[in-house]
Amino acid sequence: MKRYIFRRLGYAIISLVLLSATIFVFVRLTGDPTVLLVEPGASRGDIEALRKDLGLDQPLWVQYGAFVKNLVHGDFGSSFYYRTPVLELYLSRLPHSLLLATTAMVFSLLIGIPSGVLAAVRVNGWGDGAGKVFALLGLSMPSFWVGLLMILFFSVYLGWLPSSGSGTPLHLVMPAVALGWYFAAAHMRLTRSSMLEVLGSEYVKLARLKGLPEALVIGKHAFKNALIPVLTLAGINLVIMVNVAVVVETVFAWPGIGRLLYEGIAFRDFPVVQATVLLGGVMIIAVNLLVDLLYAVIDPRIRFQ
Repeated sequence: MKRYIFRRLGYAIISLVLLSATIFVFVRLTGDPTVLLVEPGASRGDIEALRKDLGLDQPLWVQYGAFVKNLVHGDFGSSFYYRTPVLELYLSRLPHSLLLATTAMVFSLLIGIPSGVLAAVRVNGWGDGAGKVFALLGLSMPSFWVGLLMILFFSVYLGWLPSSGSGTPLHLVMPAVALGWYFAAAHMRLTRSSMLEVLGSEYVKLARLKGLPEALVIGKHAFKNALIPVLTLAGINLVIMVNVAVVVETVFAWPGIGRLLYEGIAFRDFPVVQATVLLGGVMIIAVNLLVDLLYAVIDPRIRFQ
């Protein structure tokens, strides 16, 4: 078991090192941020002075060494644009992203799980057909397009919901639906396939042979076991939602870390982009590592793989 844990931890560390090097190089391919930070008409000397102040005049390997050294001490640097520590910016935006992701996850589960169960129970029937159409639309319609349609319909035409910003529960409705739409379809498909597998198992057949009501067979014997992989996926998807809601948060001007990443890219704010991507990677890798360890506890055979 210890060998399995250390191996997984090693993979996680290697992933983070590769992620840090990749994002460090890629953000610098976007151009020189100093041309966006100086005042219009600034001289070449002013630009060079700012580059020296930001440490961008050093060779790339020297900059990366300083970046890694600061990371070891928990220092993600200061934002070029906001002139404040990046970690403070990130933590100030994180609660908004957690609220949005949690609401979107609740929406996706409330829609995805019942529709998946209905599709499995009514396999090849009207319920299954409706579920397949919903899954197709959910997986093929981009979240930003869903968001724009909702703004057009509910804000412009009907005037029921605010089109952007935050502050009230009404501000949360459209961003949560737009973000959770894709994941609702994904949960529906997984619930359907998991239910079909469980409904064909021997213990479900035995329960039916005992004469138990069909509702009891589905609700007690089939649904509880089919829900395990769905909830596992939901936990991973929740972390993904927090870190990939860039487009949705930008469309609705939601003040989360997705919008912070967009602002960092737009202003070529290297520390903001690096910190946001790295901290998002840490979240995703940590959750996947936790899932791997839980699987090893549940199924001892996995420990020896």
